[in-house]
Amino acid sequence: MSDLGKVAVLLGGNSAERAVSLRSGEAVARALEESGVEVLRFDPSERPVTDLLTEKVQRVVIMLHGRGGEDGAIQGALQTLGLPYSGSGVLGSALAMDKIRSKRIFEAQGLPTAPYCVVTAEQLQHFDAEQIMTNLNHEIMVKPALEGSSIGMSRVQSADQLQSAIEKALEFDTEVLVEQFVKGLEYTVSVLADEALPSIRMETPRSFYDYEAKYHTDTTSYHCPSGLSEQDEQDIANIALAAFKAVGASGWGRVDIMRDMQGNYYILEVNTVPGMTEKSLVPMAAKQAGMSFSDLVLAVAETCECRR
Repeated sequence: MSDLGKVAVLLGGNSAERAVSLRSGEAVARALEESGVEVLRFDPSERPVTDLLTEKVQRVVIMLHGRGGEDGAIQGALQTLGLPYSGSGVLGSALAMDKIRSKRIFEAQGLPTAPYCVVTAEQLQHFDAEQIMTNLNHEIMVKPALEGSSIGMSRVQSADQLQSAIEKALEFDTEVLVEQFVKGLEYTVSVLADEALPSIRMETPRSFYDYEAKYHTDTTSYHCPSGLSEQDEQDIANIALAAFKAVGASGWGRVDIMRDMQGNYYILEVNTVPGMTEKSLVPMAAKQAGMSFSDLVLAVAETCECRR
């Protein structure tokens, strides 16, 4: 694969998801090397991004999760340098990272998403927790607007819990998404080169699919095939692709979706730099589609575009 040229894998960074990014980046770098690609492991928290020009890098695979890597910031820097990079551009990255703005886009596009409201730090002293609980059916998910990997998230069932959960989320952000909890099954659909891969259904004994369930516990179950009928598989793929396109995402990524007990789908969020660790979901879906991990990594590297 020498035609890819010298590839920098960006990993680490300084977000709350640094540890996961280091694991994702190392797995991707090893897979590229095993395919004969010249690889530079590059942590932008340790050296200036302009060093990529000095290193004569020809394309950049972004494995930075969370702020600084998934929010359009590094994409803008690479675009300014004229370097081709993987995945979504500046706008798609920024919109997908922002849970509040992306939900507003889903609403405007007529895509299914759970009822919600937004609470800011300024509103915390005078918002009506009881009224919010009533409006959102007495069971709620609280999420910082700009964090990933379920960091700062809480599931609440009372007004007192809601107050505490919002205070916790505000430690990470100035805006908090307060969303009606959807009772049902959780799915994720990976997207690669504008096509949906087979869906995955997740099950956890925890109160929701949180950071612990994603990265540390062995009690989380993953089902791929997910158990959906052929028609339902097509329906959830269409919803995922529509959500991906709505926020301007491109290249590769993942869309998380809930399905309630009545069979209705609700988009949770779009991830533009999903995890690529041993527990990650995109490699699992790719395997079901007949792709090895190395094939997947090469396909991600081939999404690199020079957007200057």
